[in-house]
Amino acid sequence: MVFAALTSALVVRRGLSDDWASMAKPPILWVNTAVLLASSLALEMARRALKAGIRGRFNTWWSMGTGLGLLFLGGQFLAWQQLKSAGVFISSNPSSSFFYVLTASHAFHLLGGVVALIYVDVQALLFRLGPAKRTAVDISAVFWHFLDGIWLYLMLLFYVWG
Repeated sequence: MVFAALTSALVVRRGLSDDWASMAKPPILWVNTAVLLASSLALEMARRALKAGIRGRFNTWWSMGTGLGLLFLGGQFLAWQQLKSAGVFISSNPSSSFFYVLTASHAFHLLGGVVALIYVDVQALLFRLGPAKRTAVDISAVFWHFLDGIWLYLMLLFYVWG
């Protein structure tokens, strides 16, 4: 709902004004996209390994997915630093305002996802991942895949409308 509301606000704001200036997007966004998709792939490989009963492979894939999620967050911070160095701030123009607000909203959701991934990772590495905890694996992975979809949507929004 947050992203739908912000998208609606972006479309209305862009349509009602003549001061909209598209901002140059940092190229690292494409690298970040690849990292986030690789993270989802790793989590899916982990889920399949767990379903097949290959516990060691699950731990490896899940840890990789979690690490890639953290790398994505670091990449987003780097993107914001690159924009700051280029003189693009949240108050620079409406386009940059929406970019910062949307990416920060996504990052906060992702931070919650990373906490869930770390929780599952720690439980798995401590061999506390019994049948009851497998729900946490599935829910965490599905939420992460959802965040991937939101990110792809945001990239489309930034490059088509932003």
